Amino acid sequence: MGSKRTELIPFHFKYTMEHLLQLTSQNIENEHICCAFSDKKCGEGYLLKKRWLQEEFCKDYTFVRLDARAKVFIEYGPAEMGWMPVVAPGYLLLGCFWVSGQHKGKGYAKKLLQHAIDAAKAQGKSGLVAVVGKRKLPFMGDGKWLLRQGFEACDTLDSGFELLTLKIDKDASSPRFAPSAIKGTPTTNNGFVAYYSNRCPFTEYHVNTSLVEAVQKRAIPLTIVKLETMEQAQMAPSPATIFSLYYNGKFIATDISICLDSRMDKMLKG
Repeated sequence: MGSKRTELIPFHFKYTMEHLLQLTSQNIENEHICCAFSDKKCGEGYLLKKRWLQEEFCKDYTFVRLDARAKVFIEYGPAEMGWMPVVAPGYLLLGCFWVSGQHKGKGYAKKLLQHAIDAAKAQGKSGLVAVVGKRKLPFMGDGKWLLRQGFEACDTLDSGFELLTLKIDKDASSPRFAPSAIKGTPTTNNGFVAYYSNRCPFTEYHVNTSLVEAVQKRAIPLTIVKLETMEQAQMAPSPATIFSLYYNGKFIATDISICLDSRMDKMLKG
């Protein structure tokens, strides 16, 4: 079924004619999901992300990417069913949104964002909402770029996260962070606490192997909390439900590379 590739969406980009491809339950088995497609260590996580997407497609979740072997894609879905502690009824919540390396500066990001805006309008939504960092945070949206596209800040957290919205209905109530994110308290204040989900193919291996090995080497307690349901994610202490790491009760990182032994000490000091 996926071989028909009926989900191709043509767009004229700045330098060439390219197509966007929307992944669906019918074609995802034969199509890549942009991240970790050649990383053998993350093979299990890659399959788990595909399984996660399959389940979310039943809830009107959308994954659109460039029809190429590249990291150029956007994810979004109804905020009521989003995997983040965000209260935004009637909005579409942006998930991963990434244009990498040589593909930057060619108009892809604007076309992908427009795809989400058009979907919000077609579905009668109040607008879009996105979780970003007040400063740039890895594995999070680019807040400065979104602000340049017309988004506005509507809520912030002491831990450094910000909620941005692009309203279609100017009279709609503004999105806000859920109480669990406002409280921001991890399950324990003793040592490291890692929260993660299979929203990203890199997390399964690096949390359960790289992080475990690095922490054991330093003889620091580690608690791993896997967010396995939408309800768990919506009640998480951090809005970064792909990966968040706490140390002695304090949020310190969304960057999965902190799991690596070679990066941990440097990032802890930073």
